[in-house]
Amino acid sequence: MALTKKQKEIYDYICSYFDKNGVAPTQKEIKEHFSFKSFGSVQRYIKYLKDEGLLETDWNARRGLKPQTKKEQNSTNTSSANSFEENEIALLGDVAAGIPIEAIENPTNTISVPPGLINKSGKHFALNVCGDSMIDDGILDGDIIICRYQQTANQGQTVVALVDGEATVKRFYKTKNIIELHPANKAMKPFRIDPREQEVSLAGVLVGLIRSYE
Repeated sequence: MALTKKQKEIYDYICSYFDKNGVAPTQKEIKEHFSFKSFGSVQRYIKYLKDEGLLETDWNARRGLKPQTKKEQNSTNTSSANSFEENEIALLGDVAAGIPIEAIENPTNTISVPPGLINKSGKHFALNVCGDSMIDDGILDGDIIICRYQQTANQGQTVVALVDGEATVKRFYKTKNIIELHPANKAMKPFRIDPREQEVSLAGVLVGLIRSYE
């Protein structure tokens, strides 16, 4: 693999920061360190390094970047996650159906789901719903949503999005420069996000829902 001088500088900075602090820098810290004008530049470099296998991402952490050479530190958690049975998936924590809230990762928690909810290939996870912004789509406070991990979505799909490191569930729409996250509640307005000004990414798309009536 061949890195440009700037790509290597950014990778070396992330590795050095990780070695010193035990966590990776945020996109904001990378942007400020290299005097980039927008988050878009940071995200392009991160994507390239991820595509080259030099970085991995923990979607549910604000400082979720990890140099590939640091994966051994999390080998126990990874082995545990990979040992789940087909109908056993990770229950990661809370997601807001309203104003974004911090996503809480509990990787040792799992939940059993019907095989029909995860009948497609890919990694799946579950989240507890907090709030009522998606009630018109039948997603209620206290529900558990089942999501397939992916970082892209079609227009109008219901997604789990991360905005400045916080998770929210909304309908996804994208124009040339703006991402819109639409609630399914007539009393609420969409979030309009400029990726050049805010950190935004997708963690997954909704594929199922579990509800308890007790």
